[in-house]
Amino acid sequence: METLRTETARGVRHIVLSRADAYNTITPTLRDELAAAVDAADADRDVRVILLRAEGRAFCAGYGLDWSTEAQARAEQASDADAPSRSGPAPWRPGDGERGPRVWDSVADQRMIGGFVDTYMKLWYARKPTLAAVQGWCIGGGTDMVLCCDLVVAGAGASFGYPPSRVWGTPTTAMWVYRMGLERAKRYLLTGDEIPARTAAEIGMILEVVPDDALRDHATALAERMAQVPVNQLVMLKLLCNQTAENMGLASSRLAGTLFDGIARHTQEGLDFVRRAGEVGFREAVRERDAAPFSDYGSRKR
Repeated sequence: METLRTETARGVRHIVLSRADAYNTITPTLRDELAAAVDAADADRDVRVILLRAEGRAFCAGYGLDWSTEAQARAEQASDADAPSRSGPAPWRPGDGERGPRVWDSVADQRMIGGFVDTYMKLWYARKPTLAAVQGWCIGGGTDMVLCCDLVVAGAGASFGYPPSRVWGTPTTAMWVYRMGLERAKRYLLTGDEIPARTAAEIGMILEVVPDDALRDHATALAERMAQVPVNQLVMLKLLCNQTAENMGLASSRLAGTLFDGIARHTQEGLDFVRRAGEVGFREAVRERDAAPFSDYGSRKR
């Protein structure tokens, strides 16, 4: 595997994101390898609990904007190239795709981003409990992933947030309201503000905060404590708790989040963001989005 590694001890399968130099950003390869790792752990009779953690200074800094903005820009260029000449022989008609310009395909987009969402939701729908240990940044798509875990423990220096809510995205797994309640979810999504770990614990976004240097041992000890319970009990209790969120409409919220994410990436502001990233690089485009008006996510001393 290129993006993660696994190990098993005392009934706990550790899935460890291992692209520390890239802040464990999300790529199609990570999506596929994480899906396979969760499936394998859930099927292994020697595993009772799944612990997701990461190497390096960040748990996950969201999607790799280098490949994702470039992919969208290439799609737009292809659309422009497919546009017919004004002197073409006949106007475009529905179903005559070769003659007309290719525009954004919402169904294809939903299928593409839905592949990532399906992977994250494996952490939610796995029969066995899933626990995440978060250090450093866990933002954007990283929160889509980690909030699907049953429990989240963070180091004191960790930070959460969804800066793409300012432009170019919405939370695809739509877990925010279910984790922290309606008003607090609105408070942080309508601003995109950074959420320090201690605040995240206070508002119910995550379970608890521990010193950074104790994070791995603490999360491992909690996972191993859970693993002492018979697996059939763990499966039933997890399902009993998760069913409440399902009855509240989690599936429909997730569908709306996935569709709105595609729409947000194709608004005028979203398209402008992609073009700006092509001009100055995605890091500078993100800095311009977050630093000047909001002064957060690494743009100031912490």
